[in-house]
Amino acid sequence: MELVPGNSLITASPEDGRALAVLLARNTIRAIQPDVEVLRKSRGEYANDPDSLTSAAHVVSIEFATIAAANDYWR
Repeated sequence: MELVPGNSLITASPEDGRALAVLLARNTIRAIQPDVEVLRKSRGEYANDPDSLTSAAHVVSIEFATIAAANDYWR
Protein backbone atom coordinates (compact mmCIF):
# COMPACT_ATOMS: atom_id res chain seq x y z
CA MET A 1 0.00 0.00 0.00
CA GLU A 2 1.28 3.42 -0.96
CA LEU A 3 0.69 5.63 2.09
CA VAL A 4 1.79 8.86 0.38
CA PRO A 5 0.71 8.79 -3.28
CA GLY A 6 3.61 9.65 -5.55
CA ASN A 7 5.77 9.98 -2.43
CA SER A 8 5.05 13.71 -2.39
CA LEU A 9 2.95 16.17 -0.40
CA ILE A 10 3.22 18.86 -3.11
CA THR A 11 -0.14 19.80 -4.61
CA ALA A 12 -1.29 22.41 -7.12
CA SER A 13 -3.84 24.08 -4.84
CA PRO A 14 -5.31 24.09 -1.35
CA GLU A 15 -8.30 22.14 -2.70
CA ASP A 16 -5.97 19.43 -3.98
CA GLY A 17 -4.14 19.54 -0.65
CA ARG A 18 -7.37 18.99 1.25
CA ALA A 19 -8.24 16.03 -0.99
CA LEU A 20 -4.77 14.60 -0.35
CA ALA A 21 -5.27 15.06 3.41
CA VAL A 22 -8.48 13.01 3.29
CA LEU A 23 -6.75 10.34 1.20
CA LEU A 24 -3.81 10.15 3.61
CA ALA A 25 -6.16 9.79 6.58
CA ARG A 26 -8.05 7.00 4.80
CA ASN A 27 -4.82 5.26 3.82
CA THR A 28 -3.68 5.37 7.44
CA ILE A 29 -6.89 3.72 8.63
CA ARG A 30 -6.56 1.02 5.96
CA ALA A 31 -2.94 0.42 7.01
CA ILE A 32 -3.94 0.07 10.65
CA GLN A 33 -6.97 -2.14 9.90
CA PRO A 34 -6.39 -3.92 6.58
CA ASP A 35 -9.48 -6.16 6.94
CA VAL A 36 -12.12 -4.40 4.83
CA GLU A 37 -14.94 -6.43 6.39
CA VAL A 38 -13.98 -5.26 9.88
CA LEU A 39 -13.95 -1.66 8.63
CA ARG A 40 -17.37 -2.04 7.01
CA LYS A 41 -18.89 -3.65 10.10
CA SER A 42 -17.69 -0.88 12.41
CA ARG A 43 -18.63 1.97 10.06
CA GLY A 44 -22.16 2.18 11.47
CA GLU A 45 -20.76 2.70 14.95
CA TYR A 46 -18.41 5.55 14.19
CA ALA A 47 -20.49 7.12 11.41
CA ASN A 48 -23.19 7.99 13.93
CA ASP A 49 -20.93 8.99 16.81
CA PRO A 50 -20.20 12.73 16.94
CA ASP A 51 -17.00 12.19 18.92
CA SER A 52 -15.68 9.71 16.36
CA LEU A 53 -16.51 12.07 13.49
CA THR A 54 -14.82 14.94 15.29
CA SER A 55 -11.74 12.77 15.82
CA ALA A 56 -11.67 11.83 12.14
CA ALA A 57 -11.95 15.50 11.14
CA HIS A 58 -9.08 16.29 13.50
CA VAL A 59 -6.86 13.71 11.82
CA VAL A 60 -7.65 15.20 8.41
CA SER A 61 -6.91 18.70 9.67
CA ILE A 62 -3.50 17.60 10.97
CA GLU A 63 -2.72 16.00 7.62
CA PHE A 64 -3.85 19.18 5.84
CA ALA A 65 -1.67 21.39 8.05
CA THR A 66 1.33 19.22 7.19
CA ILE A 67 0.54 19.39 3.47
CA ALA A 68 0.00 23.17 3.60
CA ALA A 69 3.38 23.66 5.25
CA ALA A 70 5.05 21.42 2.65
CA ASN A 71 3.52 23.63 -0.05
CA ASP A 72 4.65 26.86 1.63
CA TYR A 73 0.94 27.56 2.10
CA TRP A 74 0.58 27.83 -1.71
CA ARG A 75 2.45 31.15 -1.89
